[in-house]
Amino acid sequence: MTEEQQRGKKRKRGRRHKGKTVPGGDAVPNDESSSVAAAAAASSSAIKSGSKSSASFMDKMKARLSGGHFRMLNEKLYTCSGDEALKYFNENPSLFDLYHSGYQVQMSGWPEQPNDIIIKWIKGRSPSLVVADFGCGDARLAKSVKNKVFSFDLVSNNPSVVACDMSKTPLVSSSVDVAVFCLSLMGTNFPSYLQEANRVLKPNGWLLIAEVKSRLDPTTGGADPNDFVKAICELGFIAKSKDFSNKMFILFYFQKKEKQKSKNIKWPELKPCIYKRR
Repeated sequence: MTEEQQRGKKRKRGRRHKGKTVPGGDAVPNDESSSVAAAAAASSSAIKSGSKSSASFMDKMKARLSGGHFRMLNEKLYTCSGDEALKYFNENPSLFDLYHSGYQVQMSGWPEQPNDIIIKWIKGRSPSLVVADFGCGDARLAKSVKNKVFSFDLVSNNPSVVACDMSKTPLVSSSVDVAVFCLSLMGTNFPSYLQEANRVLKPNGWLLIAEVKSRLDPTTGGADPNDFVKAICELGFIAKSKDFSNKMFILFYFQKKEKQKSKNIKWPELKPCIYKRR
């Protein structure tokens, strides 16, 4: 081998040692190798970042769709009769869970929950009082007090809840001490729910009603609360107290008269509580 050939061989060996051989290609110098690694890392970071953005977008879309379903179901409950609502949810029971999930989201923004006040009121009285919870939702009232509680709603997700139209409960007449309507006078036939409460309550029994404030605000198209109270008194109750102090809801406390007189009652129309479409 000539001297020139030996020098050429050494130069080739030097070039091979300076870089790293990539599969199917030539040697890549160290600085280019760093660039490739950096590009791969940047690409990986971009993918991860994109995944997070995509997940966030999907979460927002799911929340928006869920909110849209809730508003649709909420509007239906306020604009149909109890019998129609019962039939609707019997045919689509999964929608009841969807509605209550949306309801919980809406309620989470309230500074105070009406159910908490009612639970506190019941706890301050004898645990022997029998309670009927009309439109019980997740039956939290029954879970929170020692009293015997009959829980009614359109769909039953546990054995303690009776699914029924609230104008036709299976309770015996004059069998309960307290009847509760916590944001549940939603049907167009709501007076029949109150008539049913009157039927099942014992004389001197209590009727507690929590209602969304806007439904009883004449300045925004709601009913006059005085007309609402008057109609319930004509049904056979005495208005004991009312609480307008909360920003979101009103609380009414009535007691059933011992002697009932049938009257032709003029019920006010309660404004549906319908959320704006987005």
